[in-house]
Amino acid sequence: MTHDSTAIVTGGGGGIGRQICLELASRDCDIVIADIDDAGMDETAELVEAEGQVGRPLHTDLSDVATIESTVDAAVEEFETIDVLVNNAGIAGPTAPCEDVETDDWDATMAVNLTGPFAMCRSVLPHMKADGYGRIVNVASVTGKRPLANRTPYATSKMGLIGFTRTLAAEVGAHDINVNAICPGSVDGPRIQRVFERQAEATDRTSEAVRGDAQADSPRGELVQREDVAGLVGFLCSDRADRITGQDINVSAGKVMY
Repeated sequence: MTHDSTAIVTGGGGGIGRQICLELASRDCDIVIADIDDAGMDETAELVEAEGQVGRPLHTDLSDVATIESTVDAAVEEFETIDVLVNNAGIAGPTAPCEDVETDDWDATMAVNLTGPFAMCRSVLPHMKADGYGRIVNVASVTGKRPLANRTPYATSKMGLIGFTRTLAAEVGAHDINVNAICPGSVDGPRIQRVFERQAEATDRTSEAVRGDAQADSPRGELVQREDVAGLVGFLCSDRADRITGQDINVSAGKVMY
C-alpha cells in the first residue's frame, strides 16, 4: 500500500469495519465503505474525512452479487484503481443444533460470509492484475479452525473462507497480489454480546456466564479489541508485509494457537 491508495472495506459502517477504515485512512488511504447500513456508512465517512482522506459510502448487499459488481465499478470509476480489499462483513447465522437449522438460514450465512467475499474478489481482481498490485484481507474467525457447537453454518463459512484465502493466494501471487486471512477470537462489542445472549438462551445460562467463559478461554483472560484486528489489517496492507501471503493469522488473545 502506497501513499494515496484506495481500499474497499465491506461492513465498514460500524464495529470492526469502521475501525479498519480509520486504520487505513491513517495510512493515507481513501476508503470505499461498502455496507447496508447507510447511516453507519455516513458516520464512518465523516470520520475518514476527518483523517484527511476521502470516505465514499456505497450501499452494498453482500448477498446480492449485482450490488457487489456495481460497487466495484463505481469505485474504479471514481478512484481509477483499487489497491486494497478488506472482506470484513459477516453475519453470525443461527444458533441451533444442525438438525434444527433451516436451509434458508444456512444459505443466508453462506451468501454473506463466503459467496460475498468470493464475488468481491472476482470483481476486484481484474483491476488489481492490470495494475500489478493488490492486497486482500479476509476477516475469518478462530471458528474457522476449530468446532463451535450449535453454529454449523457460521463455522463452515469461516472454514471455507480460510480455504478460499489460501487457494486464491497461490493463484494470484505472481501478480504482486497478497491474500491473507485474519482470525479474530471474541471481539468485544455489541455483536459478540448478541452472540453471547443467543448462546445463553440455547444452553439455559446467563449471558454473563457465557461471556465469562469466553474470557477465561484465553490465556490473557480477556476479549479481543477491534483495534487489535484493525492494526493487523494495516500491517498486512503495508510494505512491511510484502512477502506474507496465504496466511490465516490469529488475533485471539491466545485462545487459539494454531
